[in-house]
Amino acid sequence: MTVASRQLEQASVSLADRAYAALQDKLIMLDIPPMAPIDDVAVAESLGVGRTPVREALKRLEVDRLVISYPRRGTFATAVDITDLAYISEIRVQLEPLAARRAAENSNEKIRAELADLADKLQHNDIRSLGRNELMHWDLRVHRAIYRAAGNPHLEDTLVRYNNLATRIFCLFLDRITHFDRHIGEHIGLLRAIAKGESTEAERIARDHVTGFEAAIRAIV
Repeated sequence: MTVASRQLEQASVSLADRAYAALQDKLIMLDIPPMAPIDDVAVAESLGVGRTPVREALKRLEVDRLVISYPRRGTFATAVDITDLAYISEIRVQLEPLAARRAAENSNEKIRAELADLADKLQHNDIRSLGRNELMHWDLRVHRAIYRAAGNPHLEDTLVRYNNLATRIFCLFLDRITHFDRHIGEHIGLLRAIAKGESTEAERIARDHVTGFEAAIRAIV
């Protein structure tokens, strides 16, 4: 492969990553509503990229169960089905505590300091004043920081995927959830436990966080 062709390939991958990140965010936040059609031409134009990177991004998003493609019909955002909550929670209740424990046991001083700083920032935020998307982005930011701190890329990839699906459910019912600030506030204790290396406490909080989320959703449906 020539230098020019290698650079072209890298540029294409970069554009596909950009399209993937942009579409993923819109799908998670329900800015692209469940079952809405996705026009790859319109997406390409809005992002200023070609159709090929968008198609590559859509293939990845289909693996993530965020979009679904039908022959001769096109690509659509997947439905948000409340019956999936039990399946998602069954996986998360096992893996979230594992990630929290690993992060508490294995993360270095730099990562611990970053998690403690994230806890400080979250504590000083007026959670009730945050908009819907800002609130959800905080939730995603905390979870993804913990997954990274666990130091297992396969565990991280799996948890990101299922947390994305859980976040779509969260977004769907956010306006009806009471004490959502308490749910977000639980992150502070979790981050501090990890930063202090308290693996058993971090594991417990992570497990309670997942089961509490499922219970909160089930209470309103």
